Amino acid sequence: MSLTTEQLLGRDESHLVAAGDSVRLCPEVVAAFARLQDDARAAGFELATASCFRSFERQLAIFNGKAAGERPVHDDGGRVLDALSLTPVERLHAILRFSALPGASRHHWGTDLDVYDANAMPQGYHLHLSPEEVAPGGMFDAMHCWLDARMEQGESHGFFRPYGEDRGGVAPERWHLSYAPLASGCEGALTPAVLQASWVGIELGLREEVERELAAIFARYVSVPIGWCPAASAG
Repeated sequence: MSLTTEQLLGRDESHLVAAGDSVRLCPEVVAAFARLQDDARAAGFELATASCFRSFERQLAIFNGKAAGERPVHDDGGRVLDALSLTPVERLHAILRFSALPGASRHHWGTDLDVYDANAMPQGYHLHLSPEEVAPGGMFDAMHCWLDARMEQGESHGFFRPYGEDRGGVAPERWHLSYAPLASGCEGALTPAVLQASWVGIELGLREEVERELAAIFARYVSVPIGWCPAASAG
């Protein structure tokens, strides 16, 4: 399955199907994730989704809100930064550490999702998708250790972690899973030129800084290393 440019950018949702409340993914991903959920359930975990598809418009609102200082921007320790006291370039990199540019989010593709263990979450707890929740000894650590083992054994039904390690770009996101057989093809189709063309005629915060550094930003915050998934799992 290959996506059109509009689907790749999160502007066309026609490639997605619904699979439960607010869960929209590519059909192949829905089927693979259901198999992973069955395996997790047998191991005592309730593999649930916190976020799946996100539209271009939604990502634009998130990015612009942070660029304007209207949404919180955090540092690696989870502390809220005084974003407007930063230089525009500093603010841009602080935002990109945790939030993608519109058009550049893997959540546009219908291949990626954020997960947690519903069985491990106390009643009334507000999910944060924070490093503390997935750290060793954290609330969801046991499930993620199980997932790590499945990935190492080639039994994760095609799901791997594009942001499993800190390489100086996007902060590690242990909760973020990507369906490699489809996502690998999307990675190859998204280029700086495609991304820049998607911003024509829209209001994009920090546009001057983004476009001036686009090649470096793409390499650091959009591209992921080839080894994020086994070559045999790539589409």
